[in-house]
Amino acid sequence: MKKLLAALVVGAFAFASVSALAQEKTAPEPVDQAKLKAERDAAKAQYDKMTPEQKAATRKSMASKRLSELTAVEKVAQDDYDAFATTPAEAARLKAERDAAKAKWDKMTPEEKAATRKAANAKKQADSDALDRMSTGQ
Repeated sequence: MKKLLAALVVGAFAFASVSALAQEKTAPEPVDQAKLKAERDAAKAQYDKMTPEQKAATRKSMASKRLSELTAVEKVAQDDYDAFATTPAEAARLKAERDAAKAKWDKMTPEEKAATRKAANAKKQADSDALDRMSTGQ
């Protein structure tokens, strides 16, 4: 009797799970690829007509919009450092380091900048690969 009752409970649970999964599946809405491509091309053409100052203003405005849409947790995650843990003296030191690095960057030739970017990307990729290996246990 207990086995029959257990089988009925398991069967009911399985039936309820399957029906719930079937109800959750809805067909995705069709996407008009041609319309999306046309909108993207129009926006790109409009952007290409802008002056460098307008482009910079647009990038700045989009960055601030993106930042305003982040939650508080996401804003903290966006920071490269813990803004709440830095003292004013530490913040000044970090700003001075940043200004020195920017001045050094501005003095570089385009070839030196390209080489620096390439090295930074290679380091980032190596760090990412090492993190992936650690997370997968290899």
